Amino acid sequence: MEERKLRMVPDGSFGILYHCSGCNVRRRFINTGRFRVNANGNRIDVWLIYQCEKCKHTKNLTIYERQSAKRISKEEYRKFLANDEALAERYGMDFGFLGQNRVMIDEETIRWHYEDGEGKSVALKEIDWIPGDRVFIDNEFGIRIRREKLAADLLGVSRSRVQCLMEQDMLEIQSTGKQICIILRNCLEKLRG
Repeated sequence: MEERKLRMVPDGSFGILYHCSGCNVRRRFINTGRFRVNANGNRIDVWLIYQCEKCKHTKNLTIYERQSAKRISKEEYRKFLANDEALAERYGMDFGFLGQNRVMIDEETIRWHYEDGEGKSVALKEIDWIPGDRVFIDNEFGIRIRREKLAADLLGVSRSRVQCLMEQDMLEIQSTGKQICIILRNCLEKLRG
């Protein structure tokens, strides 16, 4: 019996769905990795810029609005001015930030991979599953995914097969906050059969 800890990590910023004034329809907007910074006296506004995939019209998402310059760290402010891509990506993968801006996340296009505790990418098909294994998956980014789909991805079986296995008590899935635990109760060959 082995315990494995994995993290779900998005492959990039989340796209958003927004009405594009250039196309005059709802389109997918993508994170440009750039910020717009405006200062008026000692008040600062900062936006993350998204743009329409089709016509390149932009949508600014508010990070700070009329914020006192003293309340923004010098390091973060420097990163805004330098258009730091890692910071832009971090904001672009933050469900809370995107929700505050009242935009719809294009959840169908979210892709992710799994990493172990050392940050190394894990190829799920190469894992040797044995009965009694427990796999803890941290979903710190809050990616919305059904527990059964996650188990199906991990084990390389269909979602309907996972449902059947759960009904037969061969597989257990537990959720606590942003962590999911999958417990394998039988050998993988029987599960896939």
